[in-house]
Amino acid sequence: MLELIDQFNVFDAFWTTIKLTLWSALFSLLLGTVVAIMRLSPVGFLRWLGGSYVTLIRNTPLTLIIVFCSIGLWGQFGIEPASRDSPTFIVDLNFRLAVIGLSVYHAAFVCEALRSGVNTIPVGQAEASRSLGLTFGQGLRHVILPQAFRGAITPLGNTLIALTKNTTVAVAIGVAEAAYALRNMIEFRPDVMLLNFLLIAIGFVILTLPTGLATSWLASRLAVKR
Repeated sequence: MLELIDQFNVFDAFWTTIKLTLWSALFSLLLGTVVAIMRLSPVGFLRWLGGSYVTLIRNTPLTLIIVFCSIGLWGQFGIEPASRDSPTFIVDLNFRLAVIGLSVYHAAFVCEALRSGVNTIPVGQAEASRSLGLTFGQGLRHVILPQAFRGAITPLGNTLIALTKNTTVAVAIGVAEAAYALRNMIEFRPDVMLLNFLLIAIGFVILTLPTGLATSWLASRLAVKR
């Protein structure tokens, strides 16, 4: 196993997976929060826009979104989130396009997780904020969203775990993450096929198990007491 790890740079591949996960988690959280606010907005057009985003993205295969980011954003529209002067231009470009695709896709699930957190908040909380003279934005910022995040810890944790595993789709545009390493291992070391799969599976368990345990601990510790 150690020979496989060294020969195919498995540690480097999983480090790329971790970076994909962290960057995509950050941007999907930001975008998902914005979409959730749109879905909760009193403005009908914004609610429709947010709902349309969630419906469209959740029903589109992630592979299609990732490939579109490469062929569409870069190939057709010329959007290059990397410097051509960099000696690692292609590597940086593929990585950042993958982050864009993963973020756009998982933002829809973050939005629905936050909406589930909002549903745990008694209606009286919003009414109380309005009675205090708070605007919709102020009530959302000071009353609704803080409690919604606490109530949405478990679904947000599940989304993070799904995001970690879904980084394997980035192999479709040549990002050298864990699935890319597995592909090379299968190609050049088919004599230890079972070991190849076992090694990558153990790596993902090591990445996702602490997330699940931390999610359960935070959910119980930060749960809103009624």
